[in-house]
Amino acid sequence: MEIKDTYKTILTPSQGEIFKDKNSKFYGFAFPVTTEAQVKIHIETLKKQHYSARHWCYAYQIGIETETMKHRANDDGEPNNSAGMPIYGQIQSFGVTNILIVVIRYYGGVKLGVGGLINAYRTGAQLALEASKIIEKTIDKNFELKFEYKNMSKVMRMLKENRAEIINQTLEHNCLLEISVRKGNSNKVFKLFNAFFGIEIREL
Repeated sequence: MEIKDTYKTILTPSQGEIFKDKNSKFYGFAFPVTTEAQVKIHIETLKKQHYSARHWCYAYQIGIETETMKHRANDDGEPNNSAGMPIYGQIQSFGVTNILIVVIRYYGGVKLGVGGLINAYRTGAQLALEASKIIEKTIDKNFELKFEYKNMSKVMRMLKENRAEIINQTLEHNCLLEISVRKGNSNKVFKLFNAFFGIEIREL
């Protein structure tokens, strides 16, 4: 069974086109995020910038492995599930994570009904995502290698052959390397170094 070791996210913040329906205006924004603290900052900033808007609805998903992902959808005063969930649906549809999407509504004086709201917030999120540069990243595991300097050439060769990246290094009589390996290749790399006499490996 192949291990999934990639995920999609967005490279930089983006703003989509304005979506209008019955005088209401909807502005969609997308932000790359990795923590709930970042989510809070972006929402507070948008509320200051768009202080005369009526609703600031959002959804986010954080995490790169399915079992540890966290998500939340917020209707911010709109009818239940008419805003946050349609926005989250677009996050799922585009297959992205580590992302926050906020759709801001300026009320135009005419009620849209639940169906109209679902369509408007879904479209606002879609436009923000279409304006984003979506990139694919690898899920990596980090290891620490400890060995004597005399084994350096062998270690370097094994790292190159297995496409492992050196993140930190201390090269003295006893060498310490911190390496990063794609998750799909991590078990193989661990076993290789673990079987090599004179090299200690541990997962970080």
